[in-house]
Formats: sequence, structure tokens, C-alpha cells
Amino acid sequence: MATLEEDANQHHPDPDSQNGNYCPRTGIYRSPHRPCHQLPANPALDAASFVLSQFPPPHLAEIKIALVDAATGRRVTFSDLRRSALALAATLRHALGIQKGDVVLLLSPNSILYPAIVLGVLSAGAVVTTANPLNTAAEVAKQARDSGAKLAIAAPEEAHKTTAAGVPTILTTRSVPVESGVGGPLSAEDLMEAGDPEAAPPVAGVVQSDVAVVLYSSGTTGASKGVVLTHANVIAMVALVRWTAEATGAAEDVHLGFVPMFHVYGLGFFALGLPAVGATTVVMPRFDFRLMMQAVEKHGVSNIPAVPPVVLAMTKAGKGGGWDLSALRRVGTGAAPLGADVGREFRRRYPWVELREGYGLTESAGAATFSAVAEEAKGRPGAVGQLLPGFEGRVVEVGTGKGVGPGGVGELWLRGPTVMRGYLGNDEATADAMAGDGWLKTGDLVYFDQDGYLYVVDRIKELIKVKGFQVAPAELEALLLTHPHILDAAVIPLQDEEAGQVPMAYVVRSPNSKLTSEEVMQFVATQVAPYKKVKQVAFIEAIPRSTAGKILRKQLVAQNHQAISSKM
Repeated sequence: MATLEEDANQHHPDPDSQNGNYCPRTGIYRSPHRPCHQLPANPALDAASFVLSQFPPPHLAEIKIALVDAATGRRVTFSDLRRSALALAATLRHALGIQKGDVVLLLSPNSILYPAIVLGVLSAGAVVTTANPLNTAAEVAKQARDSGAKLAIAAPEEAHKTTAAGVPTILTTRSVPVESGVGGPLSAEDLMEAGDPEAAPPVAGVVQSDVAVVLYSSGTTGASKGVVLTHANVIAMVALVRWTAEATGAAEDVHLGFVPMFHVYGLGFFALGLPAVGATTVVMPRFDFRLMMQAVEKHGVSNIPAVPPVVLAMTKAGKGGGWDLSALRRVGTGAAPLGADVGREFRRRYPWVELREGYGLTESAGAATFSAVAEEAKGRPGAVGQLLPGFEGRVVEVGTGKGVGPGGVGELWLRGPTVMRGYLGNDEATADAMAGDGWLKTGDLVYFDQDGYLYVVDRIKELIKVKGFQVAPAELEALLLTHPHILDAAVIPLQDEEAGQVPMAYVVRSPNSKLTSEEVMQFVATQVAPYKKVKQVAFIEAIPRSTAGKILRKQLVAQNHQAISSKM
């Protein structure tokens, strides 16, 4: 059995390192954390078998609740989840002919069936590719073709997209009640009830190096690509969720799951990781602030794995906005940068809640850094934690390729047990992203402090070039959010004949606010260097974001270009 750290390049304290995590000789940062779990050395192990092996023992699994539907209150025990997953696996293989390595596309919002479907597909030896329900039929068809999907499992309201793509489709849930006596389209729910869980032993021939999941990146700065994660990647991801839960005391928490399970964050936590922890998740189909607060109050939620817009909304509401949040103990945030000022204000308004930040990419199976120590995180606003067990990092100066030490800014390179195999069918993109020897080039501009805490400046591709100076949109966005009349903001580059580019801000004003463009520009101008000044402001009803909370700057840039063209 190899530990997480031993699995990733045999990490041992380096005599040349500073504070045990940076070595000036090699330019490598290493995790300061000792792992508390071991990665299975058995190569013939699939991710689903690993997850199921971590469930509570049978006498507890029969009564311990794994999943709760936030809307209906329907509950699923760990025994129910196991039976459903294995029964689905059996029918997928024996009734529908799904073979080892076949790709199954899952198109659905969050539901209490989602984890069982993912585990069932993996238990059948097939590959899961998840799709965003907001995608158009054309986008779903493109993913189906690119991934080579042999079968789709789709929510009833989304099934027309997969059938239009020519992929054989079953529904996630019944479209016609059983008591009606009228037959309807086949569903995963039917297969779970009809299947025999004893007929689903592990599929022969599946090994840790086989492909388990293909996740499509959000494509916020370029075309979406299929990220290939192996069973070993997924096993390591689940082990790291277990590690973070135990390190923070969250193993017995009641978690709230509104982060989409088709996204690596939601998949890693709610579909695979938290079930392996033995924790309870209250499932919401999608994010709604009012319903989120109601769910926290009604179900005694103690832990919210969230994204920055949710933390911002809670901060603006202040002390729960009238809801009883006394059970809440922990809020996590990742997937996009959280401004230091927002984090500081959140902690002031919710002093009884531990706010922890993390950082990861789809290409690293959502893992990389985490703030395991709440008190240390509180004293480092803007930090996204330290490297997780088994991870190494380098900071490489953009343009020179030179490695830099603590305080030095550059591109983050990562190496660890969850780093992807590559991009599906795209050798060129894989070569661009992988630097060799297992290093993933993240495309993020970052720096580490002396204690190994990571700070994300911005995406390199999104930096605004003003007269040769680089301006990070995230810095200006964080500043804008400190204005009492600004609910949300996004900054994009605006072409300028003299400067090349200048910052432009899209701003969401608070209700009834009379805030003007001039006031916004003046607010920024008094707090930044001259080249960082916002030169144009547009007010907008909502900032377009991905389901993980990332600002969709491409949409705003296109919107601005269209507005300019219409005036010409």
C-alpha cells in the first residue's frame, strides 16, 4: 500500500527546503501535510469498488442517511445507495449490453439518483462523461460525438437533446407513475429496482490505469476539451476528500449539495467523495439563494461546499438574512477566486462559521490546495490553502520559464496523484498542458508565501495588457465588490489605440441604487495605480457565470463587441 505522498514522487522532507515545503535547489514546493489515508496498491481496482468499500458497515449502512432530497425530504440510506448502484450496473451490462470501456453520457441536474447512476456506470466497467443540462442540443451532440457515447442517461426534460444527437437514451427517473398502469420510457430508476445487485461483481479487466471519467472543461477561455481521468485519479480524488473531511472534523457534518454534480467539484464531493466519507448530503437540483437558506434551516445543514458567488451573496445578506443558520459550522469555496475583502467581511458577519478556501482544476480532478487549518486561513485573506497531500508545485515566471521562490509571481505547475492523463483525442492540447515528468501547466498566475499558502492572481490568458503592464481582472473585481452599492462585477479588456487595452467593468447595482459610471470609475481610480484605472463602465442585470461560479468573460467581450458594432 502506498501513501498519498509516496504515490506522488516519494515525497520526503528535503534538507534544503524552507519550512519543510520549498526547496530552493529544485524550485519545488511540497505539501506540508502528512496523509492519513493510503492509496490501494492493487492495480486491478476500479473507482466504484473503492468508493463502495468505504461505506459504513452493513449494520450502520441500513440506517445511516447518505442523501436527502431538499425539496421532498425523500431519504436514501447507504444500503439503498449501494443496492441501487450495483443493480443498475447489472442491468446495464446484462440487459443493455454495456461493455468495459463503453462511454455513458449523463445529462441531468443534481438529484438523489445521481450518485447511484455514476457508481452504477463505473461498476459496469463503463466510462462516465457528464454534461451540463444548460448546454444546447448542438453542444450535447458535440460532446456525445467527441466522447464516443454509446448510451445516454438523461433527465426527462433533457432527453430530447441526447435523442436528437442519435444516442440511445434512457431516462434518469420515471416519466409515468407506476400506479398509473401505463408504461413509459425505460429509466435508470426502473433498472435500479429491477436489477439484481448480486449479479454485478467487479468487471474483469478494469485496472487503475483505465479511463473512468471524461469531464469537459468549461471552456471559459477557449474551446471545451474532454479531460481524461483514470480510475487511479478518481480513487486519489476520493481519498483526498476523506482526508479533508477528517482534517477539518467534517466527517459527521450534514452537507448541502447544490454545486452541479456534472462539474468536477460536485462530482468529487457529492457523487463520490462524501458517500465514501459516510457523510450525509442534502441535495438541491440547482442553486437558489432563498431555497439554500431554507434548506440550511430545515435540515440542520452544518457544511456548505460552495463557490464565490454564494459566499458573496451570504455576505451581502448578512447574518443569514433572517434565516436560522445556527447549525452551520463550515463553508468551503473553490472553482473561482474569492476576493480577500469578501472573505474578510464574511468572517466578520458569520464569526461562528469556518470559511476555508481551496483550489483545483478539472485537469487535476478538482484537487490541489486546501485550507485545512481554519485559524491560519482566517489570518491569510485571499489564500487558497496549502498543497494537499501528495502534491508538488512549481511557480514558473511567464516569458522566461524560470522557477521562482516564495513571493515570486508566475504560472503554477502541479504534479500529483489526481493530475489527468490528458485531453481526449487532442494530442496537441495535451502537449501544451503537460510539461513532461507529470507536471501540469495550470495557466494560472500565482504565488506562494513563506508558509506554502497559495494565492491566485488570475488566469494568464485573461490578464489585460495596458501599455506593457499586466492588470489582473480579479484584483479590480475584488475591489469593486467592496462598494456598498455593487452586488457583482466583472472586468474585461477594452481595445484602446494608445494603450492597447484598458479595463472595462460590468457592474450589477444593488436594488434602487443610483450609482453612476463616473462614480464607479472614481471609486477605483482612488485606490489603484493609474494604469489599472477602469476606463468604461456598463451596468448589467447579472454577470454571466459558469455553474461553478467562473465569470464567462468571453460572453461579455462578445456582448461588448456587438454593442460597438451596432453603433458603427
